[in-house]
Amino acid sequence: MEVSVMEDILGGNDKIAAENAQIFKNNNIFALNIIGSPGAGKTTLLEKTIGKLKKSLNMAIIEGDLFTSKDADRIASHEIPVIQINTSGGCHLDAAMVQKVLPQLNLAELDLVIIENVGNLVCPAEFNIGEDSKAAVLSITEGDDKPLKYPLIFKEAAVSILNKVDILPFTNFDMASAKNDITCLHPGIEIIETSCQQESGIDEWCKWLENAVKSKQNG
Repeated sequence: MEVSVMEDILGGNDKIAAENAQIFKNNNIFALNIIGSPGAGKTTLLEKTIGKLKKSLNMAIIEGDLFTSKDADRIASHEIPVIQINTSGGCHLDAAMVQKVLPQLNLAELDLVIIENVGNLVCPAEFNIGEDSKAAVLSITEGDDKPLKYPLIFKEAAVSILNKVDILPFTNFDMASAKNDITCLHPGIEIIETSCQQESGIDEWCKWLENAVKSKQNG
């Protein structure tokens, strides 16, 4: 019975996700779903991304959170469109939540929509929301064992961001082991090391995004 219920939930979600994907396609928008644990640095990474790209790309952010608007408030200070979705305790965004807020955006003017999912490495990986790609953000403070403990997101993601590398010397995080595990789970995945504090790797990450947008628009 539980399996059937889950199949029904995912099946209904996938139908709406396909509708969202068509909306993004019709408007020539690259949609990215960013997934990572609480404290992985997703919002700070977005702030750095906006600073680098908002003059060259028309961007909007959809912020998923359990209850507060703290992350959306931070994004709004950068003067780009941002919409908050509160899940009221739900551990992930689903396609219907995203579809409900899309009319609030001027989609015809956008190149890029980034959806910051609820902080969680498990549930968000199971729910397609209509995105073109997923990005997995892993802070090195979480440990190099996390890719094998939570493999689905690393299998699903097109890019993995290993964040907070500036404090690498003060941890026992094994970078080579983490990268090996990630590439074993998903051969060909892009892996980018970043430090938002030192702004290292941010240019590489933004270049990946720019290329993804261009590929979508030229595709």
